[in-house]
Amino acid sequence: MNKPLAERLRPKTLDEYVGQAHLVGPDGVLKRVIDSGHVPSFIMWGPPGVGKTTLAFIISQTLDRPFFSLSAINSGVKDIRETIAKAKSKQFFNRANPILFIDEIHRFSKSQQDALLGAVEQGVITLIGATTENPSFEVISALLSRAQVYILKHLSKEELIEILDHAISEDLFLKNKEVKIEEYDALLQFSGGDARKLLNVLEIVVNANTDNKVIENDLVKQIIQENIVLYDKAGEQHYDVISAFIKSIRGSDPNAAVYYLARMLAGGEDVKFIARRLLILASEDIGLANPNALLMANTAMQAVQTVGMPESRIILSQATIYLANSAKSNSAYMAINKAQALVKETGNLPVPLSLRNAPTNLMKKAGYGMGYKYAHDYPGNFVEHEFMPDDISGTTLYHPSNNTAENKTNEELKKKWKKYYGS
Repeated sequence: MNKPLAERLRPKTLDEYVGQAHLVGPDGVLKRVIDSGHVPSFIMWGPPGVGKTTLAFIISQTLDRPFFSLSAINSGVKDIRETIAKAKSKQFFNRANPILFIDEIHRFSKSQQDALLGAVEQGVITLIGATTENPSFEVISALLSRAQVYILKHLSKEELIEILDHAISEDLFLKNKEVKIEEYDALLQFSGGDARKLLNVLEIVVNANTDNKVIENDLVKQIIQENIVLYDKAGEQHYDVISAFIKSIRGSDPNAAVYYLARMLAGGEDVKFIARRLLILASEDIGLANPNALLMANTAMQAVQTVGMPESRIILSQATIYLANSAKSNSAYMAINKAQALVKETGNLPVPLSLRNAPTNLMKKAGYGMGYKYAHDYPGNFVEHEFMPDDISGTTLYHPSNNTAENKTNEELKKKWKKYYGS
């Protein structure tokens, strides 16, 4: 009985597997692929504890494929190459490819992912990756283009209870203990929706509860003692809470923003990470409506690096409330997005001759710099001139937002650039 409860109860077939009915249920897309016997490389994206590793193993067993597993946390390029070499040794005529399962594939560097690419392309292995982070951002495009992405969902309350009931009725150790669960809420709370944590909490409670076979909420809280904050800085909660934090500031709600800040701090989030996000938000969501926001955020970032916790919580609170209360504008963000899209569409258009540098006589003879109007030679330090390449002349990329600072800017632009901003 040395194995943890979660390991003892790991499902071995799809019939035993709980959750992800949209993928492996009777009409699930992945179930149809498995039934066909031809499983291509794919990546599973989902929160911790929803069965990614288990599902990969079940697929290998169902299809009778050799199964190799690596964790991106402690595997390097050498380990990848050695595992691929072992996989090659398992290849025989008319036998399907071995499966190589990479847990937390998002932690692999580009060079490590490149080491996988050749084996995937050549059909040496069928890659199954697991990640808690969006593979679009973390997996190289060459590898991603050769793998289907399946999204795994949080387990529902009913599914988590099903896992608990199955443990009580099927695990020999728990059956001998004659354990009975009368209340589920505390077990579910402390698990945070992670099935593996759920079974670990159950095991801790059972092992500590030698006198009473009945599990109730108060007993679970008493044994676990610490009020675990449901925030996992390495998993899904990390992204959900930081998303709510940013959206609360963007939505000008200082109360919600400080609440989510407290959630992150209680969960042990790195204060430098929070400060960096505030720095990005100051430009993306406040920008030219209040340029001082960027100064405030930058000062806060420097301050938390100097001070550290617990005092950094005050600095972050001040910056958070200031940014939440500030006027908002995403005009700079939208302008650079439009500009990048235009560059991607039009390529390297010729810079107008009048704007080109002319350090040599040959360049001057070729017309470089000819016709350039030096703004400071004109009243108000402004003269109308064409700065855009000819093919996109007249294109407007920056549109001021409706706020006090940019309304003033808009009036100035109308005076200077009538052809762009009207009279």
